[in-house]
Amino acid sequence: MIASIEERSLNAWPALETVLSEGWVLRFADGYTKRANSIQPIYGCSEDVISSIETCEALYTSKGLNTVFKITPITYPSHLDAILEDRKYTVVDHTSVQTVSLQDLREPSLCTVDSYEEVTDEWLSAYCRLSQASEQHRPTMKRMFEHLVPQACFMILKDEGQAVACGMAVIERGYIGLFDVVTDADRRKKGYGEQLILNLLHFGIRNGAHHSYLQVVKSNAAALRLYEKLGYLESYSYWYRVQA
Repeated sequence: MIASIEERSLNAWPALETVLSEGWVLRFADGYTKRANSIQPIYGCSEDVISSIETCEALYTSKGLNTVFKITPITYPSHLDAILEDRKYTVVDHTSVQTVSLQDLREPSLCTVDSYEEVTDEWLSAYCRLSQASEQHRPTMKRMFEHLVPQACFMILKDEGQAVACGMAVIERGYIGLFDVVTDADRRKKGYGEQLILNLLHFGIRNGAHHSYLQVVKSNAAALRLYEKLGYLESYSYWYRVQA
């Protein structure tokens, strides 16, 4: 199950460039997010692990990026994390991967949403405003999301005509993955995030999804409480190793 969710999440968050090296998947997206600019060591590699690491380091350095490895329970080889620790890579962003069945999911009570199956300038503007994301990343975000192959939904929840929450979801093989869920900082604790997610999940149900997954940094206590309320449970965790 871990491998299938990892594959879905990679497809749901496309890099701009991908290189296969000794069975590892190297992703590049102009430095926007670790997810799209890191090595995914989930498949076999050569017996010379140090040489493989050095090849990765050279490629990321050539693009002006830090070398970052994503470490999951299926990382291959299994002792890679220990090797990276010996090479002074630091640990960041302990993340919980959570799943939930969509059977008997309750209906949202607030359905004033704008929904798009392709990324739009309106959605990008809402996301950048609500998340306070740097506008410099906007062109990269647009290019990444335009590369999506699985079915996607970009949604904005509005209250009295104002965008109060937004997020995106990607459906693949019966699972809907949630990404970039954000609520207006001045309107939190009003249930907008929960209503947005319920609308996204029902979009998934209408399009064949029977389960959902998401990834949440373990230090984000508010998000963890929200997802627990919706029935999500941790399936596994991962973290990143970043070259010092």
